[in-house]
Amino acid sequence: MTLRIAHLSDIHFGGENVSAVSAATTILNTQPFDLVIVTGDLTRYGERREFRAAAEWLAAIERPKLVTPGNHDAPYLAWAERIFTPFGRYEQAIGPAAAQDFEAPGLAVRGVNTARGPQPRLNWSKGQIARSQVRDALDGLAAAPAEAVRIVALHHPLTEMVGGPMTARVWGGPAAATAFAQGGVDLVLSGHIHAPFIWTYPCGDRRTHAVGAGTLSIRERGVPAGFNVLEIERAAMRITALQWTGSHFEPYRTWSVDRRGAGT
Repeated sequence: MTLRIAHLSDIHFGGENVSAVSAATTILNTQPFDLVIVTGDLTRYGERREFRAAAEWLAAIERPKLVTPGNHDAPYLAWAERIFTPFGRYEQAIGPAAAQDFEAPGLAVRGVNTARGPQPRLNWSKGQIARSQVRDALDGLAAAPAEAVRIVALHHPLTEMVGGPMTARVWGGPAAATAFAQGGVDLVLSGHIHAPFIWTYPCGDRRTHAVGAGTLSIRERGVPAGFNVLEIERAAMRITALQWTGSHFEPYRTWSVDRRGAGT
C-alpha cells in the first residue's frame, strides 16, 4: 500500500499567491491523498481577516488534515495578545495550537508547535522546542504499530539548512533532532524558509529525514511557490516538490530515501 501525503506550508493569507492556492486546492481535492499536512504560517500578520480566509480554505479541502501554527500565526500588531495569548486567534479559527495528532492504518503523525509569542531574544520569528514537547511527541508515536510511518510536523526546521535562504535558529532544535532520530521518527516535516529541501539527520541509524516545503505566498525566496507530495511505500519514501509556473504545477525536484528497516 502506498500512502500519499500533501505537505504545504507558509500560505500567508493576506499575501497568498491566489492562483497557486486555487490550483493547489484543486489538486488536493481531485487526487487521492491520505492526509494533508500544513506546517504553519497560515497568515501574514495573524490578523482576524487572515485567519478567516485560512479557515475557509481549510474547510474547502476535502481531505483529512493536520495543521500546526507558525511564527506568523501570532499577532504581529496586537501586542497584548501576542504577549499573553499568542495563539488565541489561531485556536479560535483553526484548532489546537499546542499539539496535534493523526492516526490511520500505516500512519502516525504528531504536530508540535515550535512558534512562540514573546521570547527572550530580539528576533521572535525564530523557533523553540522544549524537551517536554519532544517527549510527548515520541510517547504518542511509540504507541503506533511497528510498521507505521512516524511523522513529526512542525514549522521551523530543527537544524539549519546549509545554503538555505534564511535561518530558523531553533532553541533545542539539534537536541530534538537527535531525540527524534533515536526514537524512530521517519520524517520531520517543516516550512519557514520558503524553499523545499530534504536532509538526513546525521545521527541514530540515519533513517530520519527532515523535509521542508516551500511557500504558497508571494514571499518567494529564490524558489517558485509550491508544495510537496509524499509517496510512502514499505521500503522507500519519495518526495516531489512541485513548483508553480504561473499556470500549473510541475515537478521541481524529486528525492527518494530508504525507509527504516528497508532491506533487512
